[in-house]
Amino acid sequence: MAKKEVIFPEALALPAIGQGTWYMGEKASQRKSEADALRAGVDLGLTLIDTAEMYAEGGAEKVVGEAIRGLRDNVFLVSKVYPWNAGGAKAIAACEASLKRLGTDYLDLYLLHWRGDIPLEETVDVMQKLMQQGKIRRWGVSNLDYDDMQALWRIGGGSECVTDQVLYHLASRGIEHDLLPWCQQHQVPVMAYCPLAQAGRLREGLMHDPVVNDIARERGISVAQLLLAWVISHQGVMAIPKAGSVTHVKENAAALEISLSDDELARLDNAFPAPKGKTRLDVV
Repeated sequence: MAKKEVIFPEALALPAIGQGTWYMGEKASQRKSEADALRAGVDLGLTLIDTAEMYAEGGAEKVVGEAIRGLRDNVFLVSKVYPWNAGGAKAIAACEASLKRLGTDYLDLYLLHWRGDIPLEETVDVMQKLMQQGKIRRWGVSNLDYDDMQALWRIGGGSECVTDQVLYHLASRGIEHDLLPWCQQHQVPVMAYCPLAQAGRLREGLMHDPVVNDIARERGISVAQLLLAWVISHQGVMAIPKAGSVTHVKENAAALEISLSDDELARLDNAFPAPKGKTRLDVV
């Protein structure tokens, strides 16, 4: 079975499951195993790696830098800038610092981590400048809701944004009301972070839900694989789960080949229905 892909602008096809790095780089004792897991993921076709200057205050970027040494040409590298760094000279300096930690001279994609006080116009301007300087190949945003995307599209150059990275999983479906349809209509891929839900009660409820477990058992797959397959069943949606071990990476990669039936999707929809109206964008 073909592995699912998501098409970015310029007909760039990327695997529908990438690798997240939130919480990586926080413990020196785990850095080698984290880098090994990322390398294994690249070998298995999970070639997009997402990180941020925020994660472990640059520590995750250092882990990624170690992981991609010798593999840079095989990797689609994404990092994110703090909102208070997302304009003018601060953005240039932040990007250069990320590049240094990552051990590379360019990012494939640079994202505004969330909307802050710096006007979007300034962020668009500096993203264009970074592209002209060859430090980034393309840019996008994260944690921007429908209204924010409308505001961005009204800015000159704003529609050059190539993605919106937001929280999305089976138990958090608010984006399906307006943001996801708008992104699909405008061919803006959505990158789903926390596709297995953030740790805690919500994740426990999802992982132990009887319907979810029944379907996973019937298919002979893990609950995590089922939840990833559900996320990427949506047009133009990529999942970026974090996997700190080679075992988890292998499990994630295998989910690229899982297609859910209409009946399975209907059962999941019934167990975790989308909200009937507009809800606030979930952010963690």
